[in-house]
Amino acid sequence: MRNVGWNLLVLSFAFLASAQVPNGCSAPPKYPNSRLLSKYTRVQKFSSGQKVYHDCAEGFTPARGSRVVQCVGGKWTHLTLKCEKRSCGYVGDLPNGAFQYKENTFLGEKIYAACNEGYTLKGLNYMICKKSGWVGELPSCVEEKATCSSPAVANSVNSTGNVTVHRVGDHVTFTCSRGFQLAGARHIACGPGGLWQPQPPRCHPSPEKETLRCGVPVTARDSIANLMDKYAAMTSFTSGDKVYYTCAIGYVPSGGSRYRRCVEGKWTPLLLKCERKLCGSAGEIINGLFTYTGVEFGDTATAVCDEGHRLVGRATRNCLNKGWDGRVPACEAVVCAEPPAATNAEMTELQEPPYTYRTVIRYRCPAGTLIGQRNIWCTESGTWSDPAPKCKDITCPAPKVANAYWTGGQAMYKDQDTISIECYAGFTMTGPSTVSCGGDGQWSPGLPKCTPRRTYWRT
Repeated sequence: MRNVGWNLLVLSFAFLASAQVPNGCSAPPKYPNSRLLSKYTRVQKFSSGQKVYHDCAEGFTPARGSRVVQCVGGKWTHLTLKCEKRSCGYVGDLPNGAFQYKENTFLGEKIYAACNEGYTLKGLNYMICKKSGWVGELPSCVEEKATCSSPAVANSVNSTGNVTVHRVGDHVTFTCSRGFQLAGARHIACGPGGLWQPQPPRCHPSPEKETLRCGVPVTARDSIANLMDKYAAMTSFTSGDKVYYTCAIGYVPSGGSRYRRCVEGKWTPLLLKCERKLCGSAGEIINGLFTYTGVEFGDTATAVCDEGHRLVGRATRNCLNKGWDGRVPACEAVVCAEPPAATNAEMTELQEPPYTYRTVIRYRCPAGTLIGQRNIWCTESGTWSDPAPKCKDITCPAPKVANAYWTGGQAMYKDQDTISIECYAGFTMTGPSTVSCGGDGQWSPGLPKCTPRRTYWRT
């Protein structure tokens, strides 16, 4: 019986000891639109009473609540942090068109531009909501071309004479010059988009007319159209022969005819029009954007990071024949090292890393006077704005006022100590009777003086 009682007593103590050991917690639960700070993500077990911190997910901003949860009795307290999606709001009006809001105006969303009937969009057709607001050049809606240029048909006359511009619906009738015969429609009309319908006819030499030959076709030095290689080695062409042109590298056809014809020993004018190739957007940069000289062949796009971010990669992309060269660079947040530790001042608030641009560290002195800046912050260059302040005990020596006495008799006084000074009998005080030990080790507002009173004798 004695052994049984002893065993029960030992078990009771063991139970009480185990009951006093606090229960730990496993990894905290996940919450919508928020995330655990990276320093805690690999920890598998947390001790009772330990606190961990959350922040908002990318594209969200804190609205209310606390960032902290705590392990209590083996369970985590509930996270009250509420995160809301960032919004850019209304972008503005688009003359002769409108912006179409696909979903919301939250961070990362796009709005698309659409022009009214009769107008054509100029520029990129969308804008993006970023941290800095709506990003991208504002597009415009320009009126569509509603006229046709005078049709050029060699060796012919037309019914409009010297008219150079025709409106939609205007008709033109052609008659070939003497010695030529018509090939194609005699009557054509100006249609939508500035195009003749059907295509203008041609006037070929009549069979009985003697044919003359043409030499190598020559183009202007500043022409951006090149003769196709298959004709480069030919030196003589028969009347009626055609040669074809292509646009130079970086250019694409935008109108006009691609060929010239040999007519009676002369080449018809080259009407091919070429315009620069379009590269479009150079890409999207998180925490930055591209500034463009344009989005066509020969233009450049230069990456600019948001304030507090550094560029990683090549800043400039060039619009080439096959599109933008290089890759989209990245903008990484500027991070400062741990706050300066060589100080006896204390931080008033615990700041969790990383210490990104504009993070503020505040200090206080548990005793003594703060020497230096009370607040320091992470600058755009990744360094702290000032060294950490220090705490120093400030003392003032005993006041040296002749012909006076004061409260207290110690040799040194601490910061903020206040004493009262009085002159001996027969002396008059000039200056303050109460002074305080200041943060610079001097009495403030200054020590008084005791001067002998003047005595007047009657005669």
